[in-house]
Amino acid sequence: MGGVSIWHWIVVGVIVMLLFGRGKVSELMGDVAKGIKSFKKGMADDDEPATPPPSAAAADPRVIDQATTSNPAAAKAEHKA
Repeated sequence: MGGVSIWHWIVVGVIVMLLFGRGKVSELMGDVAKGIKSFKKGMADDDEPATPPPSAAAADPRVIDQATTSNPAAAKAEHKA
């Protein structure tokens, strides 16, 4: 009673073909294949090593001078000039 034989699958297949038609089933299978291919391509792209991030000096060209940070009044005077 709980077993599924080949005849059950054949009946289910015939019913699916009658409901959706031959063209719809082939389109659906084509879409599934495209999805699998794009998934595999996405997984392969993740395996490639990422480019190293740029160094901190290249990302932020501003230089912090220790002398100006210890004297805020001098830092404001240089900033206004």
